Amino acid sequence: MPRKTVIIGGGPGGTGAAGGVKAVDPSAEVVLYTQFEDIAYSPCGIPYVHGGEIDSFDRLILAGKQAYVDAGIDVHYETTVTAIDTARKTVTVKGEGEVSYDSLVIGTGFAYADPGVPGTDLGGLYYVKNIRAAAEWDKVIANSKRAVVVEASPLGLEMVTALAHRGIETHLIDPNPYALAAMADPDIMAPVEESWRELGVHLHFNTTLEAFLGDADGKVRAVRTSSGEIPVDLAVVATHKTPNNALAAAAGIKLGSTGGIVVDEHMKTSAPDVWAAGDACEIPHGLAGTPLQGLTGSHAYAQGKAAGQNAGGGDKTYKTVFVPWGTPAGKWVIGGASFGEATATAIGIPYVVGVAEGISRSRYYSGVKKVKLKILADPKSHKVIGAQMVGGGDGIKERADFLAQAIRFGMTLEDLATMENVFAPAIGALTEPIVVAANNGLVAAKKA
Repeated sequence: MPRKTVIIGGGPGGTGAAGGVKAVDPSAEVVLYTQFEDIAYSPCGIPYVHGGEIDSFDRLILAGKQAYVDAGIDVHYETTVTAIDTARKTVTVKGEGEVSYDSLVIGTGFAYADPGVPGTDLGGLYYVKNIRAAAEWDKVIANSKRAVVVEASPLGLEMVTALAHRGIETHLIDPNPYALAAMADPDIMAPVEESWRELGVHLHFNTTLEAFLGDADGKVRAVRTSSGEIPVDLAVVATHKTPNNALAAAAGIKLGSTGGIVVDEHMKTSAPDVWAAGDACEIPHGLAGTPLQGLTGSHAYAQGKAAGQNAGGGDKTYKTVFVPWGTPAGKWVIGGASFGEATATAIGIPYVVGVAEGISRSRYYSGVKKVKLKILADPKSHKVIGAQMVGGGDGIKERADFLAQAIRFGMTLEDLATMENVFAPAIGALTEPIVVAANNGLVAAKKA
């Protein structure tokens, strides 16, 4: 009999796991359960369809359903798993009863944190996640004149920009003093916030949500905040992601301090023959060792591939993370690796910082954009420990990816200060901002 792997969840973690199992054992029986109508689409692309940068939700779907049939993956759509019994090695499936497994991968994803205020049962509250629901919500957006985005999370940033691009009077409320305060530094976010104001966005920082207020038809008509009421037709709830782990918790699988499933470097959980991947689990930060949950789709997919290969009988590790990240926000692109000054200060890690302001290509070439970049390093060893940047778009992702690897492999300010860089007028300036920032960091280290 072929070995049977059951996968719960059809996001990047679950679909990555399905492919991972088949890569190790093409004869394996793989059964995947998802509550939704589709799998393997990009929720991260939804704001860009709303904003008009992508012309169709269909473009977000990786492959048609027949592709999974052809790959030998048995996908059960719109199907709910209600329980896991790790002792009996079964899952209970609504409408199907008990289903046995040889190995199990949990990829149940995330839920948005409950805003914790009255009125969350009103109509007109949009939680961006399901592609089919997003297509219907796009019609609501088209008929909305005023909207509020609750919290300046990564999704919140994208939706603020998308709604502004649609010509909607857009409000952002957040309890922090600036946007994306859990990840980014205020100087990195300052040009983003200015560009939002240029787009007509109303920013309400240091402002707490108190209630969603409804009309006679049960639809949101306003939000009440610590600074007063804001009339709206639509509220996008972009609170932080929390692990969707009710099934794992009920099964007695160990959870960590973030609420995510605790896994080892093989994505193995505390239960026998059970692995986990994606937003459902927590992964240690490579430098600080602190557990992180709710990372990016690329992290979830890589975790899923590792979990799936191991569930299928292989041997693949997934290392600690150094979290390269980036996203468009307003008229800018922001990004970073590991952590910035705000986070380093909050967790008590000493650092020196080197800052550089450069350009994305030669000054005389059309489309040249400004780039601000800063590098954090250990004051004694000069090893790079973090980076953040903001620019016009070109090279932000690539620099974030490179600097995450530099941190992972212990590169120093001296290494970066003497690195080679491509010079070609259309794609790169004579002086690379990473080099300038590293040299400035060495100057700061001498003064420290």
